[in-house]
Amino acid sequence: MKNIKIFCDIADISLIKKFNKKKVVKGFTTNPSLMRKAGAKDYKSYSKQILKFCKNKPISFEVFADDQKSMIEQGKKINTWGKNIYVKVPVINSKNKFTGNVIKELNNKNIKLNITAVYTAKQTAKILKVINKKTKVIISIFAGRAGDTGKDPIPEFIKSIKLAKNYKNVEILWASVREPYNYLQAKQLGCHIITIPPAVIEKIEKFGKSFNQLTIETVKAFLVDSKKSNFKIN
Repeated sequence: MKNIKIFCDIADISLIKKFNKKKVVKGFTTNPSLMRKAGAKDYKSYSKQILKFCKNKPISFEVFADDQKSMIEQGKKINTWGKNIYVKVPVINSKNKFTGNVIKELNNKNIKLNITAVYTAKQTAKILKVINKKTKVIISIFAGRAGDTGKDPIPEFIKSIKLAKNYKNVEILWASVREPYNYLQAKQLGCHIITIPPAVIEKIEKFGKSFNQLTIETVKAFLVDSKKSNFKIN
């Protein structure tokens, strides 16, 4: 079982400061939704604030344009903000058009990319067809969101990892984590990276309790709550 890198999926500056100090965290991912949640008003200035604290670890900032020409322009600009930046590009736009031209052009300019919102190995194959074998590319497959709809993401990971084997510059990332156990699943599959929200990273750091400990803790918690509620059965 190979090692897997943990990235922290967050845009909140105070949490980036805190998690940047953790050795277990090897990088960061953000997206427009996380940026909005963190209260960002100006995308560029907020990203630059983040970069003051995250100077060495890789960090992904996403384009938010929807047409290919604007995506390429935004990607080039985002890339100039720091050497540790991966430009995040969705695999399609909102009109279901494959962003192959964007990926190809930015990749040819040696811009590191994180291709996001990927769900299938077919999408992985399309991405691999338009990239070179030098410039770093992360392919982010959304496991949790697939699982939320009753779809099993595991076969797509297995196929995608196999397809990417010939590309030393490509890493497969497990995205949209739902529980700490996903970390072990991703590791067993041979994913290169998993991106995880802060609360779940803290749970992973506490791995190692025995089933017996868990049973005792669970029973004690029920007992404490029943006492606090003064429950009685007459």
